[in-house]
Amino acid sequence: DEGATSFKAYMQISRTELGAVLEVIHGRGLKMTGHLCSVTYAEAAELGIDNLEHGFMAATDFVADKQPDRCPRGARGTLIGVDIDGPEVRGLFQTLIDHGVAVTSTLPVFEISTPGRPLAPQGALDAMAPDARDRYMRQWARVAQQDNAQSVALFKKNMQMEKAFAAAGGLLIAGIDPTGYGGVVAGYANHRQIELLVEAGFTPEEAIEISTLNGARYLGMQDELGSIEV
Repeated sequence: DEGATSFKAYMQISRTELGAVLEVIHGRGLKMTGHLCSVTYAEAAELGIDNLEHGFMAATDFVADKQPDRCPRGARGTLIGVDIDGPEVRGLFQTLIDHGVAVTSTLPVFEISTPGRPLAPQGALDAMAPDARDRYMRQWARVAQQDNAQSVALFKKNMQMEKAFAAAGGLLIAGIDPTGYGGVVAGYANHRQIELLVEAGFTPEEAIEISTLNGARYLGMQDELGSIEV
């Protein structure tokens, strides 16, 4: 009633709460995104959510003992062992596609927790407050020294799942998430997102389209925004 137009469900929401909120939001002709955990991607799609954030990193669909409306521990690690070409993953992709659910890739925020990844570019470092930059540099150095094979495998698996979802016909869009321990700076990280999509197997043109026109398509504004035309 006060004019809010942007809504996001967070990790501990229940299916009942999510469904009730979606009914109100859709009644206003608006959309809702989510960073989920207690509710699976498939459940959220069935309820009518419009977008899911963080690629498939927040998906709890593959947790064997997942309890309804509960956020399980260690859910992210279950992605490593799933078969992208298997019926579980393909079924999830199709559910999302059938319900018109977009998925937002936020690769830069996961890169900072993965050993062997590059430091933020100098421009991003220069844009940070000195104390924030110092904390970021110290934590980046700690991560770089870790022997964390699971983190490396998980980062790669999420890239593969995003690529497969798009190849299956899903609407993949892109954003950044300036959380974690820092280094994900608006503008610089958007450019890095495009580079990481290319690393994931997209062509440069596809990566640019995901990061621009696909976002406009999700918003229903593709006739106004998202592309350059003669």
